[in-house]
Amino acid sequence: MISLREVGKVYPVHSSAASRIAALWAKLRGVPHAASEFRALDGISFDVRRGESTALVGVNGAGKSTLLKVIAGVAKASSGTVAIHGRVGALLELGAGFHPEYTGSENIALACALMGLSPARTREHQEAIVAFADIGAHIDQPVKHYSSGMVIRLGFAIATALTPDVLITDEVLSVGDESFQRKCIAWMENYLEQGGTLLLCSHSMYHVQKLCRQAIWIEAGRARLIGDAFEVTRQYLAWHDERTAQSRKLQPGAAAAGGGSIYQVRSMRLNDMHSEEPVLVPEGGTLVVSGSVYSPDDRIPQIAVGVVKLDGTPVAGCYSEMDGFTLHRQEPQLYTYTLTLPCLPLLPGAYVARSHAMDPEGMRMFDHVELRFDVAGVSRETGICKLEHAWS
Repeated sequence: MISLREVGKVYPVHSSAASRIAALWAKLRGVPHAASEFRALDGISFDVRRGESTALVGVNGAGKSTLLKVIAGVAKASSGTVAIHGRVGALLELGAGFHPEYTGSENIALACALMGLSPARTREHQEAIVAFADIGAHIDQPVKHYSSGMVIRLGFAIATALTPDVLITDEVLSVGDESFQRKCIAWMENYLEQGGTLLLCSHSMYHVQKLCRQAIWIEAGRARLIGDAFEVTRQYLAWHDERTAQSRKLQPGAAAAGGGSIYQVRSMRLNDMHSEEPVLVPEGGTLVVSGSVYSPDDRIPQIAVGVVKLDGTPVAGCYSEMDGFTLHRQEPQLYTYTLTLPCLPLLPGAYVARSHAMDPEGMRMFDHVELRFDVAGVSRETGICKLEHAWS
């Protein structure tokens, strides 16, 4: 249904009115004009087959909306090819395609005419469109007086009136109220069950996971990751957590290698792996944290092991002193520990395990070392941990 190959989109950047006029004059004369450029899209390629649901995720300004405009035919690609097969229904910018001075009813008639419907067929669909939009008497008021929620209600009702072969939506569910969101989701789910093709742009990972099987992570105009919706959203959320992390990150072995007057974590491993890459733990799997602690006075130290989200949100902590565990003496001034966390109840996402060296009394905490691990799985549950539960 949708096929993109090396699609790029470039916009000229003008710093002044004189620069814009010079560019326009050069274009009218058919001569090249040197100007700065902004590359909104760069070499994007992917396919969306009939009946598939695909989401675009990424930060504001990544190029998602520009990509949707190119696919919908609103903007022309500067390079590459775009092939669309079938009728497209697109709901892009808020109020796009509406005449602000026309009433809701008049805009329905205008939109249907632009879609090629005769006046008779427009009248057939108008009642269903008005009912779906559910904006009451405002349907006979000029659109310029509508709230953003009313505009998106009417736009979605029009875009879906003829059940398009491909539906393209840009942040539709972020504007409407709760009841309208539920109505949209129900319509989309029914649309997909009947073999429709959906291309959705959203900042809600819940909606992405609920409605889409494939996701594309757009970053700086490029496709950073394409794949299963749950895997892409997991990595995207982990990247967000990493961006907002405020805690100081130390690599294994960051503590001083020799001597010292404080208790230090000398080494740390997750599931007995030495890789610098995040350790992957399946949902409900086992996490084993092990390592060694340096004791300057050769007294048996204590160890604290904690788990936090990548953004620093605490999850849980375990203390050897509280549990009555004694670290093992491997050699003079060096003690080892192993902590096993079976049946890990964490939801899919990115986490950090931290080992904190403590004095023998368990009163003071010294340096720490931390390692990242990712919990892999498919779940739309929210929060941090998975609670055992039963409905009745």
